[in-house]
Amino acid sequence: MSRVRYFTAVAVAVFFASACLAQAAAPPRAQPGATQMPSIVQKNGRWALMVDGAPYLMLGVQVNNSSAWPATLPEVWPAVDRLHANTVEMPVYWEQLEPTQGKFDFSVVDALLAGARQHKVHLVLLWFGTWKNGAGHYEPEWVKRDPTKYPRLVGPNGAPRDTMSPFGQATLAADKAAFSALMRHLKAADARHTVLMVQVENEINAYGSARDYSPEATQIFNGPVPAEFAAAMHVKPGTWTEAFGAEAENTFQTWSIARYVEQVAKAGKQEYALPLYLNHSLSNPLQPPVEGRLAWPAMTDHVLDIWKATAPSIDLIAPDIYMSQYAQYEKVLDAYDRKDNAMFVPETGNAAPFARYFFAALGHGTIGWSPFGLDLTGYANWPLGALVVDEKLIDLFALNYRLIGPMDREIARLNFEGTLQAVAEDPTVHTQTMVFGPWTATVAYGLHQFDRRAEPPGNADPTGRALVAQLAPDEFLVTGVSARVDFRPTDAGGGKHREFVRVEEGTYIDGKWKFLRIWNGDQTDYGLNFTTTPQVLRVTLMAY
Repeated sequence: MSRVRYFTAVAVAVFFASACLAQAAAPPRAQPGATQMPSIVQKNGRWALMVDGAPYLMLGVQVNNSSAWPATLPEVWPAVDRLHANTVEMPVYWEQLEPTQGKFDFSVVDALLAGARQHKVHLVLLWFGTWKNGAGHYEPEWVKRDPTKYPRLVGPNGAPRDTMSPFGQATLAADKAAFSALMRHLKAADARHTVLMVQVENEINAYGSARDYSPEATQIFNGPVPAEFAAAMHVKPGTWTEAFGAEAENTFQTWSIARYVEQVAKAGKQEYALPLYLNHSLSNPLQPPVEGRLAWPAMTDHVLDIWKATAPSIDLIAPDIYMSQYAQYEKVLDAYDRKDNAMFVPETGNAAPFARYFFAALGHGTIGWSPFGLDLTGYANWPLGALVVDEKLIDLFALNYRLIGPMDREIARLNFEGTLQAVAEDPTVHTQTMVFGPWTATVAYGLHQFDRRAEPPGNADPTGRALVAQLAPDEFLVTGVSARVDFRPTDAGGGKHREFVRVEEGTYIDGKWKFLRIWNGDQTDYGLNFTTTPQVLRVTLMAY
């Protein structure tokens, strides 16, 4: 046999053996059944979603907007299983929950609970109430047909717009009552805490209008800024225009919405104190804000301080990221990765380029990540995502969860402790580094197993990603996709070199590392090369 054919045969054998080992070692998902209330906690600037007393990483998927009906769920659950998700984000529709005012129908909520338990996943529920994508389309018919009692926002030309006014007191009262009823039902029906969090409203925008120009709203806008809000925003007391100048209308509208949502959230939490969050739609983070149109209608990071000051019942504010360019995605993660805000990506695009950003989010300490619309109902949100959602596309994202799923609790713990770093491939820079004290990990893209080039070319499609976590001073957990990971002493000028003492391939089962084999020779001589085969390594280093 020629040397080329020999190496090819060996490579094929290793590939299939590794794939079989990885699949054999992957444990079945345990039935979610937490005895403790889920909570979001912070320690030393790091955040964790605590489920049954330990950090939990949401390997999520959000279904399409109209996929949470019982008749549609048979096209949802197979996709969830194929994805290897552990958490599913499902809408709850106000129009279905309360078709007649004061009379609640929880049959859909109960169907979601039953299905999630059957498929051994947790739920995050999305309350589609007063606002969904800035509109009131999910309100009950009795709200839609009575615009006098339940007013719409008035635009600058005096005409009503396709969104609800944040000053509609009857609307607020009705939303509070419905959301409180939902939370009260969850408390009674979900003692095992299948539901981990609830999103309050959805992407609350007022497209095409800086604020509500109704007479009531204008009267408040022309009056003084509430003293507590002025103090929180570090501005001098006065009217909104006096306090905020060119940004007065944007700030006023954000405050108006936040004040409304706070009352809905607070009422729900009084019934059942699950973590609550809000999701933001985004403008291009690489374009500077235009004076006078700082952040509205797009709910970008520029309004985070307003929300933090006005809606304390919201535990975190999360970005919906549908921008596939690396620089944009990282900019958004940077903006929402704050000491006062847990990182969570509840929606992201489902086209192929987005898959690698799961690792980018892990590198920012995320408590969860969720591509949108990966079900088999036949709907796709192109151009924000894939043109066609099928099993092949699902498998691109499933690779992330097949890698991380068996050790999701360990990854969540390591991230909470601050010993984990992860990166996604930047198409403009083909190497990335992670510093762990005396050791520096280098990630290179586009190199085949025996390629010694000093300058890697990058992958033809920038799909690479890598994760490194420090387990001990000289011991690391390493995994990746379409990437090479190597180590060197951080103090390169000291003349020291890296030696792999031991490289174990294995998996986690019930939180314990299970050894499968040792890598050496061709598997380590050129660094640690990861393909699209799910492989996890424990690496022990020494310097000589």
